[in-house]
Amino acid sequence: MKGHVVSIHTPDELVRPSDSTGPKDGSGLRGRIRRHPLVWFFSLAFLLSWVGWAPYILSENGLGVLHFEFPAALGTSQLLGVLPGAYLGPILSAFLVTRVCDGRPGIRAWTGRMTKWRLGWYWYVGIIIAVPAALTLATTALSGENPTVPPVAVLVAYLPGLVLQMITTGIAEEPGWRDFAMPRLQRRYGPFFGTLILGPLWGVWHLPLFLTEWGGWPGTTWSEVAVFLVTTTAFSFVMTWVFNHTGQALILAMLLHTSVNNFLSIAWSEVFPTLSDSTPKLAFLLASVTAAGILLIVTRGRLGCPPVTRGTE
Repeated sequence: MKGHVVSIHTPDELVRPSDSTGPKDGSGLRGRIRRHPLVWFFSLAFLLSWVGWAPYILSENGLGVLHFEFPAALGTSQLLGVLPGAYLGPILSAFLVTRVCDGRPGIRAWTGRMTKWRLGWYWYVGIIIAVPAALTLATTALSGENPTVPPVAVLVAYLPGLVLQMITTGIAEEPGWRDFAMPRLQRRYGPFFGTLILGPLWGVWHLPLFLTEWGGWPGTTWSEVAVFLVTTTAFSFVMTWVFNHTGQALILAMLLHTSVNNFLSIAWSEVFPTLSDSTPKLAFLLASVTAAGILLIVTRGRLGCPPVTRGTE
């Protein structure tokens, strides 16, 4: 079906199917994937991850249907329980759909954004400093508590923890969400609506994990799930701005994502030792909504996206 859509022309724009090295016909499974790459990507990402998480969800770390526990690694069962499903989902789905739709040139463009790291040092330093600062300010605004200086052991563990988060969470998720889905969503719907689609889907992908230790099971509440979904949507606008403003350098989007995880898991409880475990979730929500609102106003909804032209597909 033909219609007017937003086309965004960037140096890293993916090769169209007609330029790929794969079969050119539109029949069969390959043809269906080429016609609806985003539908296939999201469907595969959800299916593969949720199947991969099933043992963890059904174990004693979750619903307790299966009477075994995942052993702790580095102090948490999530590394062995969550990571396999995460790696089976977004990154593998992005690779498969890209290979079918765009062939080897598409894979080169996809991996090229992952390895684009030669950017100004201030981006790296800025993200590493800005994320803890924003979450600390948001926590103080919500609670009225003043932050304390964390122990030296926390400061020593912070950067190694960030590297581990990049290798695990960053690589497992962002080559799919930001590297594969976001450029396609932007080209079709523009940066605002593309992000508005991606953000909730990113959040929904996590939902089965709320039935495990990851989500605080069995004490999980619907309000916590709602807060999480709003947060992933708001934070996605910040992620889109960083991704676009750095010329689609995925490593900085990964750094932004994992800096949040790292600060909340390693440092937050030491900076605010008297506050409840629910406070960091609300602080992340407040910081994300505030940052997203500022960026949308300052960029007029463009979020660092290059100029667009309208065309037909």
